[in-house]
Amino acid sequence: MTKKKLTLFVDADACPVPVKEEIMSFNQALSNVEIIFVASYAHMSTTFREAKWVMVDSEKEEADLYIHRHSSKGDIAVTQDYGLASLLLPKGVFVLSPRGKSYTEENISTLLHTRYLASKSRRAGKHTKGPRKFTGDDRAQFRKKLIEVLSNYEGDYFYLSKL
Repeated sequence: MTKKKLTLFVDADACPVPVKEEIMSFNQALSNVEIIFVASYAHMSTTFREAKWVMVDSEKEEADLYIHRHSSKGDIAVTQDYGLASLLLPKGVFVLSPRGKSYTEENISTLLHTRYLASKSRRAGKHTKGPRKFTGDDRAQFRKKLIEVLSNYEGDYFYLSKL
């Protein structure tokens, strides 16, 4: 019996270029993984032409809705959107942030609540900090976590010997 082909969805609208580069560096070694970058037409890019791109309307949340509709148990998604992560987790999708953090059933409620409080504070006119600058350490952490996730899917030797 062959395994279901794993799909790695990338919420590409806000995904940092270094993370896209890391994902593409795995492309040739991943024969049983389909990588799909999902972005709105407003964020169309000519970078990474060898990748599969799905372009969606520029309406709010269209990329998220596409990923939600097309993902299934065992797939992987890369996003910094807590809302999308909260929709994917119950489907059995492994969700990873571009900084290499795993979203889980245990931490998603806290993350959503924190986002809500920050939004409420901004609406009240208070200034909140944005995300910190993406660093080389963030990129390395993402790569490490992605290797770990993929290794769990196919086995350590497969990935570690090809990367």
